[in-house]
Amino acid sequence: MSTPAIQAALQQMQGLATQAASAQPLSGAQASAAVGNGGFGGELQASIQRINRLQQTANSQAMAFQAGDPNLQLNDVMVDMQKSSVAFQMGLQVRNRLVSAYRDVMNMQV
Repeated sequence: MSTPAIQAALQQMQGLATQAASAQPLSGAQASAAVGNGGFGGELQASIQRINRLQQTANSQAMAFQAGDPNLQLNDVMVDMQKSSVAFQMGLQVRNRLVSAYRDVMNMQV
């Protein structure tokens, strides 16, 4: 990342932090729901679980089709397998970007 891009991202984060600080406080139930559902780590984990479910579904459909299940069509199995493949490739690219960003941050001179 270039220096102007880093500065822009930093300004955006500071603006969001200011907005969050000026917002009304949440009640206990709302706060626990917001913490449980929000955050980068939670979203990353949910995405990985979605990718895993897609792969498991595609694999089970392929096995059922190979076993001769009359309720499955080949095109449905192939579409689900392609969805699984695209989701996995997207997850892989996100991981590569995260590793690259981590390396950039670690190589910054303070």
